[in-house]
Amino acid sequence: MANATTPLLADDRRDPDANSNSLSDSEEDALRGQSRATHHGRAWHNRLRESLLFAWALLATAGVLVLAVWASHQQQTAFEKPAGKRNLIFMVSDGMGPASLSMTRSFRQYTEGLDHSDTLTLDKHFWGSSRTRSSSSLVTDSAAGATAFSCGMKSYNGAISMLPDSTPCGTVLEAAKKAGYKTGLVVTTDITDATPACFASHVDIRSQNDDVAVQEVGNGPLGRVVDLMFGGGRCRFLPNGTDGGCRADNIDVVEMAKNDYGWNYISDRTGFDEFWEGEKEVPLPMLGLFADTDIPFELDRQNMNDIYPSLSEMAKTALRALEKATEGSDQGFFLMIEGSRIDHAGHGNDPAAQVREVLEYDRTFKAVLDFLDESRTPGVLVATSDHETGGLAVARQINANYPQYLWYPAVLANASSSSEYLAHRLHGHVSKTSIGSVDQLKKYINEELVVPGLGIHDASDDELTALATQPEQAQNTFAHMISIRAQIGWSTHGHSAVDVNIYSSGGPGTDAIRGNVENTDVGKYLREYLNVDVDAITKELNEKMTSKKRLGMIGQDSFMDDTATVATEVEDHWVSHEAMETQRMSADVEV
Repeated sequence: MANATTPLLADDRRDPDANSNSLSDSEEDALRGQSRATHHGRAWHNRLRESLLFAWALLATAGVLVLAVWASHQQQTAFEKPAGKRNLIFMVSDGMGPASLSMTRSFRQYTEGLDHSDTLTLDKHFWGSSRTRSSSSLVTDSAAGATAFSCGMKSYNGAISMLPDSTPCGTVLEAAKKAGYKTGLVVTTDITDATPACFASHVDIRSQNDDVAVQEVGNGPLGRVVDLMFGGGRCRFLPNGTDGGCRADNIDVVEMAKNDYGWNYISDRTGFDEFWEGEKEVPLPMLGLFADTDIPFELDRQNMNDIYPSLSEMAKTALRALEKATEGSDQGFFLMIEGSRIDHAGHGNDPAAQVREVLEYDRTFKAVLDFLDESRTPGVLVATSDHETGGLAVARQINANYPQYLWYPAVLANASSSSEYLAHRLHGHVSKTSIGSVDQLKKYINEELVVPGLGIHDASDDELTALATQPEQAQNTFAHMISIRAQIGWSTHGHSAVDVNIYSSGGPGTDAIRGNVENTDVGKYLREYLNVDVDAITKELNEKMTSKKRLGMIGQDSFMDDTATVATEVEDHWVSHEAMETQRMSADVEV
């Protein structure tokens, strides 16, 4: 009988019958070895499995991150294209960089007695910034910049919607017209200048203005693609040898436009006012050319309001005309509006002229926003610059001492005329007045130009002598006089490579141009929003312009493959502009 104090199971294990199946010592050792081997095998397997699981988790995490980035990119660069009727207004502030906004904002606060927190309308709709380089240079010109907007592609400086391989690229305006939209161009410069030209013509170099004029009215590979054009550049449409004409040939483009392509034509403020003040319906197509070359700087135009309409007046009239023309249509309109002469003020290093140009552009921007708010048709406003001009700095060190942290908007406020206008007045006086002494000319310059025009009462003898003895440099001298007193700096009379601002009303897909983007991204957004096929237009253009000879038959002389020649022509543009301005001022301004 088992001991009561001995566990029953213990007794069973001690039972001889129970031990009859026990293992020998050698078998137990073998079993222990096998157990250890199995344990190590399982541990290795577990470690392998854990490593594989970690690697899988790492790859999965990376995949999720990649998908998230891709989705974010897709959300920004692609969007569900809006359905139904819509309008698109694209505004270009030619030559306006971020410093121009800062200078103009402070100028407005000073002149209107506003708080430092008061901002421009543009400031309230800041959207992002654009990188501006062209395919041929880190510093773009207006032609390559506008080609990036119109075609959504990079090209060389001087190109008017032509690519580096000398083939044309279709534009958003041409594609919009093909899709049934009404189209318009409103500018304050010559309507054949680079920016408007890039939306409605194709030439190798921007100086081919005569060819641009012919194409813009409809004598081009696609026929007429524009319904409304307001701006300057009348002389480009009139034959050589006629009053006010500056073409190199004898083609009367105005008559061609009216007789062959059905354009209505107005050439002065009186004709414009029938539609502006009287709100008379604008018959399309409408060609309005209000100056021989460029419409004067806003600073000067305000004193000639009975002769020239402003940018905001032309834009409002165009918006009303295009809306009326599309009220019974399934499609809306595309309108490009350019504050063109911001650029010219930068080229001339004239801050007094530039702030007035930016203010008028800001007023026009607000007018477009108001239109969109009131219109029954959905629409989007996008605005940007093609580049910055002048290398503007809103501060200037004027002596060798420690720099002052100052600039003076009051100096700009005192100016009532641009340096360009005063220079042309001086040129006119010199050409029409018998040669007198330098002192007499200095007296005229100071009393008739510097004091009333620039608002400067402390002109130095050196400054007056420079103006009297070198009148051909007068524009630069006048601009320098006002810039140095305002403590405004400039690094160039050309363009700079600084990134420029993008502004927008917001709307479908505008996140695609938020942040810092390429200028071509802006162009791509325009076509995406309108949902038009620019590639089909490019194909059609290339089919119709299959050779240099064929291209010559539609108005262009030849391709210019020599890049050195192209660069020279681009550099000569501003010199040519100054010559044209001399002609315009002598015709429009009584000296």
